[in-house]
Amino acid sequence: MDGMRQKWEPKIIAFLCTWCSYAGADLAGVSRLQYPPSLRIVKVPCTGRISANMILDALRSGADGVLVSGCHPGDCHYISGNLLARRRFALLGKLLDFIGIEPGRLNFTWISASEGEQFAEVVQQVTKRVRALGPATRLVKRL
Repeated sequence: MDGMRQKWEPKIIAFLCTWCSYAGADLAGVSRLQYPPSLRIVKVPCTGRISANMILDALRSGADGVLVSGCHPGDCHYISGNLLARRRFALLGKLLDFIGIEPGRLNFTWISASEGEQFAEVVQQVTKRVRALGPATRLVKRL
């Protein structure tokens, strides 16, 4: 299993707000900063628009981890969408823990448009955390 786990790369879905985190990811890309290719980005207008169902669907569909990233508190283009998201995901984290999903599978962070380097670091940290947990087995829909 150990040799297999080294070859295995996690699938991570990243829900990024258009205004800050997606722009930070874009900056990381144009700056040619290196980060793991395990990330699949879903661009959303605001993290406040992400429902718990979207996270659960990502996990059910085979994602090994989920990253949600938005504007820093006080900088949301929709006033308080990121604060709503923070409350929503604190509760979702408790639900996931209750049903046996490891805490490192759902990650939440703030990244601004000017923090491309920070984005690359966060992706590396999240990938390392999810890789250590191994492939997701709970909630995953088997075909």
